[in-house]
Amino acid sequence: MKIKTKLRAGFGFLFIIVLTFGLISLFFLNQISSKAKLVLKDNYKSIGFVAQMRKVLDEASFPLPTAQKQAFEKHLKLEQQNITELGEKQATDLLATTYGQLNATIDPTRAKQLEKEMRAALHQIETLNMQAISAKNNEVNQVYARAEIYIAIAACACFFVLFTFIVNFPGFVANPLAEFSQAIRQVGNGNYLQRLHFNNNDEFAELAVSFNAMAKKLNDWENSNLSKLKSEKSRIEAIIAQMQDAIIGVNENGEVLFLNKLAAKLIGLDEQQTVGKNVAELMGKNELVKNIVKPDTDNKMLKIYADERESYFQLESREIIIPNIETDEDLAVSTSGKSAGNVYVLKNVTQFKELDQAKTNFIATVSHELKTPLSSIKMSVKLLKDIRVGEMNGEQLELLQHISEDSDRLLKITSELLDLSQVESGNLKLSFAMARPTEIVKFAIDAVRFQAEQKLIQLELNCDEELPMVNVDIQKTAWVLVNFLSNALRYSSEKSKVIIQVRENNGLIEFSVKDFGKGIEDKYQKRLFDRYFQVPTDGQNKSGSGLGLAISKDFISAEHGTIWVESALGEGSRFCFALPKA
Repeated sequence: MKIKTKLRAGFGFLFIIVLTFGLISLFFLNQISSKAKLVLKDNYKSIGFVAQMRKVLDEASFPLPTAQKQAFEKHLKLEQQNITELGEKQATDLLATTYGQLNATIDPTRAKQLEKEMRAALHQIETLNMQAISAKNNEVNQVYARAEIYIAIAACACFFVLFTFIVNFPGFVANPLAEFSQAIRQVGNGNYLQRLHFNNNDEFAELAVSFNAMAKKLNDWENSNLSKLKSEKSRIEAIIAQMQDAIIGVNENGEVLFLNKLAAKLIGLDEQQTVGKNVAELMGKNELVKNIVKPDTDNKMLKIYADERESYFQLESREIIIPNIETDEDLAVSTSGKSAGNVYVLKNVTQFKELDQAKTNFIATVSHELKTPLSSIKMSVKLLKDIRVGEMNGEQLELLQHISEDSDRLLKITSELLDLSQVESGNLKLSFAMARPTEIVKFAIDAVRFQAEQKLIQLELNCDEELPMVNVDIQKTAWVLVNFLSNALRYSSEKSKVIIQVRENNGLIEFSVKDFGKGIEDKYQKRLFDRYFQVPTDGQNKSGSGLGLAISKDFISAEHGTIWVESALGEGSRFCFALPKA
């Protein structure tokens, strides 16, 4: 029997049981309802009419006033139309006859006798209806008790049948599904020898045949590819083990998949015992693992004691994305990627770090050694310009001027190189002091005022005198502003304007220098603060070493501030930095 036929038969059986119980209950409820209507309908009306007529007799005396007389006659007529019980008609006729006689007599004694008879007739009518109500109520109770018994018997029978059905019927569907679930779980765990056998001629038997065919093909595929996969795995493990970089692999669940000998040596863990452990557990015991998996800063340079000396390693982490094939109703097949874990590589850059340190030391030494002869050259040029030493012609003075300018430029470059070497070597020392922003700005403006006057450039200052103080190195902060102003003057045309603004913004003191030159293209703005980078020009206004903005960024960062540029072609540039309030 097919599953669909089984389900139809089962639910049809349930429908018949529910329908049978409903019909039995409806039959007895209908009986109870019909009996109750007999009790509630006519007898209660007669009792009500009697009560109204008795009320008229109690409230008025004969001869009755017109209103009471009409009320009495109205209810008497209604009672005559509502006779339902044996003997009720005789009592009603007696009441009507007595009422007529009472209206016709004028004898008070006779009137009292007739009124007494009327009350006796009313009492008889009321008694007859009350007895009828009691009898019919007993009859209803008997019907109700009988209905209770029959409905209880039907309910027990239905409950027994339904309980048997609920216990046994789901097994027709649930048991095969449970076997399928267990078999699928076995196949998922790699047991491709799992098979299913059903003797019924239904959909489950057909599905079992398909499942067995699938398991057989999976088993064939596993046997054909297992040796190849193991060979590839061994080859990859050999390659990883022989690599000169430390490598750690972590799966999507945070468990260590592999690590080579160099990585185990650097971390200080046993290679065999570490594989399979969760990195969260290792991070709690090994600080180096924590710095590799979750570095505190964006700088991924790690200093590790290795080979009996301090070595430097560059950390690289890559997420492994594997194809994830998913089906979609609209698309036949949609391919997406999902994470399979991360690979962490530690490249030994100690040699390059040492070369960089040697370069820094060389630059610092050379710069320091150049400052003394350059200062001597400047002093000599100054003496030669003095007329007391001797007169010089125009060409000679022009040559001296070129020598002086080149000397100034070389001195600036050597100073910048010395500052850069201090930053790179970690020897940058700041002398923090409380200062008002206006003092720093005015100091910087005074330093470039002569240069601005030569090009007829107006320096406009927008600064509130009541700004909060800042805790900074005054000389180096002013040096950054002077660098901004020098660049702005260099790239501004004559008779233009440079705006210096200082304001409080979001709890920070923001310094900015705005010029109205050509502006800077977007592709160059991201590299402006890189060392030795200079924006390509047409040959004009090119001077310096490309270190000024890089050193400015180092100074501001050391003071816990931020630095940036805002520029657009044809609109000029705005160089800014922000420092925290003291």
